[in-house]
Amino acid sequence: MKQLGVLDSAFINLEHPNTPQHVGGLGIYDPSTAPGGFVRFKGVIANFERRLLKHTIFRSRLLKVPGNVDRPYWVEDANFDVEFHIRHIALPQPGDWRQLCILVARLHARPLDMNRPLWEAYIIEGLDNIPGVPKGGFAIYTKMHHSLVDGAGGSSIMSVIHDLEPDPAAVPQAPHTVNVDVAPGALYLATSSAVNNVKNSVKLLTGGVGVLRDLGKMAVGMAQRKIPIPSIKSPRTRFNTPVGPHRVFEAAEFPLKDIKLIKDAANVKINDVVLSVVAGGLRHYLNHHNELPDESLSVSIPLDMRTRRGMTDENNQIGSVFVELHTNIGDPLGRLQAVYNSSQEAKIYGENSPLVDVLKLAGVMSPALTRPLVNSYSNNQWTRHVPLGISSVVSNVAGPTFPLYSAGAQMVRYYGLGLLTPGVGLFHLIFSSNGIMTMSILGDRDAMPDPAFYRECVEKSFAELLSAAKQLESKSAAFQAANSTAPKVAQPAVKRTAKSASSTANNSARSSVKKQSAATPVKKPVARKAKSAAAKSAVAKKTAGDDEGNVVPIKNVNP
Repeated sequence: MKQLGVLDSAFINLEHPNTPQHVGGLGIYDPSTAPGGFVRFKGVIANFERRLLKHTIFRSRLLKVPGNVDRPYWVEDANFDVEFHIRHIALPQPGDWRQLCILVARLHARPLDMNRPLWEAYIIEGLDNIPGVPKGGFAIYTKMHHSLVDGAGGSSIMSVIHDLEPDPAAVPQAPHTVNVDVAPGALYLATSSAVNNVKNSVKLLTGGVGVLRDLGKMAVGMAQRKIPIPSIKSPRTRFNTPVGPHRVFEAAEFPLKDIKLIKDAANVKINDVVLSVVAGGLRHYLNHHNELPDESLSVSIPLDMRTRRGMTDENNQIGSVFVELHTNIGDPLGRLQAVYNSSQEAKIYGENSPLVDVLKLAGVMSPALTRPLVNSYSNNQWTRHVPLGISSVVSNVAGPTFPLYSAGAQMVRYYGLGLLTPGVGLFHLIFSSNGIMTMSILGDRDAMPDPAFYRECVEKSFAELLSAAKQLESKSAAFQAANSTAPKVAQPAVKRTAKSASSTANNSARSSVKKQSAATPVKKPVARKAKSAAAKSAVAKKTAGDDEGNVVPIKNVNP
């Protein structure tokens, strides 16, 4: 038996029928790699059961404290039934991508049974008319409560429910004994809650003093201009209305090599490229509906706090920061450079601000105090009047750099699904694996009744950015070719001069972007430093066969 941590409890306290607090994933599998070239449903169940026996969290259910006066506990369920959690269904005809999106949206909208272990899995057959899906291919949709796992921990969960080889039966399995917890009595829970409430009160008091101290340091840093002050003021859009119980799901795919081309051409981070694609998609979508604000929209970016504060025993170790998308800039490369500047400021601000831990407020108090506030907030539609400052959440998760298998079938695509919170009806989740980056879109059905059109807007944004990056790279190549004709005796001086000019241009361009207003779109992005053909060749040889290996495409820890 183990008591939930503060952040884990926060997601339990925030649970509401309109905004269930679970995350999900949709994997598509090729059965041709399995022994015999096909997969049976009972084989998938057996594979799940074999792997889940080794991890108690999947067999654990919530045990609430009488009166909800303390955080709940995890106890291993003596009546755990794996077949309740794994279901076998098929797509309705015609079995195309639209049908799959509708099915996944419906499954993701349903809250989990809070009296059982908080996860479910669906094996989906009938993917007969989806381009790119191999013959006989199937999908597995999983959903898990956020109290079980955060975005950064999702990679480890994927390794739990997948194999590293196509024939798991050939790998020797060590014997494993399953133990279950004996649920404690009400007297024990009441006594423990009294002790914990005293401890929590002390922690809350000392923590409050610490927050005030940190806020004071941050204010001094801002006054001395050592810490940038990012703007978290975002105009309200259709996505800042009360969230209903229904969902829509869509996804776009981009070659990872093209994402890297844009990154290199503009001399930014991959995460900045992703944010700029989202910004362009929102710009096109809202402009189509005549709802594009004059001011820039902002999004929330989850941060992995493991690398900042060390590991703890909580399932969730996340924080969040705000980043401006500069949707008021029309030029794709100009917008990308502005996003880069904003993300750098957000990183510095986030690492110095105690507001990065604001989610803990929902878990530090007992459920008896928090639950009524959550229900009142959602049911009374306070979201119409409370400014949240963000239009969406953009979560970036790095995928595995090696093949994964389920019952012998290789995973060929994966799409992550986040969660919606009151007043924020749009979530983007990025996942990269096997040279492909997927962008999954989860939205409130009332706020986004046309998800396929929004996907087209995102794809249009990416195409514009890629075209502009290629033009910039062509100009850089032309400049390199022109300089290659210089006399050899002058080459060292030319190189030093070019390097100095490039550095000056970088600093000048980034400074000008930062100062420009919405009425003056940025015209000239930062030019990428020219590289010689020999250097490019050396880099290509060094990274051959390593699409995502040493260069992790997206990480929560570096927005």
